[in-house]
Amino acid sequence: MTGDHETSSVLSRAEGAVLWLTFNRAEKRNALSLEMSVKALEIIEAFAVDPDMRVLVVCGAGGKAFVSGADISEFEKERNNAASSARYSEITAAMFNALYAVEKPTIAMIKGYCLGGGLALAASCDLRFVSHDALFAVPAARLGLAYRPEFTRRLIDLIGPARTKEILYTGRRFDAREALEIGFANRVLPKRELETHVRDCAQLIAGNAPLSIKSSKAIVNQLLMDEGARDPAHIQRLIDECANSEDFAEGRRAFMEKRPPRFTGR
Repeated sequence: MTGDHETSSVLSRAEGAVLWLTFNRAEKRNALSLEMSVKALEIIEAFAVDPDMRVLVVCGAGGKAFVSGADISEFEKERNNAASSARYSEITAAMFNALYAVEKPTIAMIKGYCLGGGLALAASCDLRFVSHDALFAVPAARLGLAYRPEFTRRLIDLIGPARTKEILYTGRRFDAREALEIGFANRVLPKRELETHVRDCAQLIAGNAPLSIKSSKAIVNQLLMDEGARDPAHIQRLIDECANSEDFAEGRRAFMEKRPPRFTGR
């Protein structure tokens, strides 16, 4: 996969088996436009089917914001009534849902502001590593909007219903320390150390067995569902796929030979 031009509002670059997706609109704190949602969706869909890419890192340009929410300056034209709001939400939700549904690991690297849709974007990733200066909020109640059900569900899965209600009801901002305490952030790091930590973590994951990681992600997501909605047969297929894989044989050989394994995802 190749990177976009530096003038693009969404950039992608590959570092080995890790793909970095950057929202590149620093002058607007990476506020998410419709165009950005469409471009990001294209990158996520390409990542999902690229056999050489194993981990996706999502971040924002400029160091002052991850994503500061939707671009409200577009609302008067693109989201001024129920019909136009539905169309706007359909386009943006496709990108968020694709990120959440991708079978490979995803990491949000969060510096500075992570507001509204930015919080939903981060919640759609598997892991969230944040800088000490990160700030979070969902200001929907201050704008007269409703937060989408799938976004709300992802927050509930991470931090529980009571904390989700408080965040949505008040619209207040909370800091990195609180994000860690309530379970939204995996880890808080000094800003100067964040990118190195994320890069090391992504490379560590990328070196592990892809089928094992795929099964872990799917099984965790299955167990978050109500029991009646789970698919036990799918879970067993994933387990069997790992047990019958070339990677499992390679892992056994590498262990006995006291060398690092070389996993291929087969």
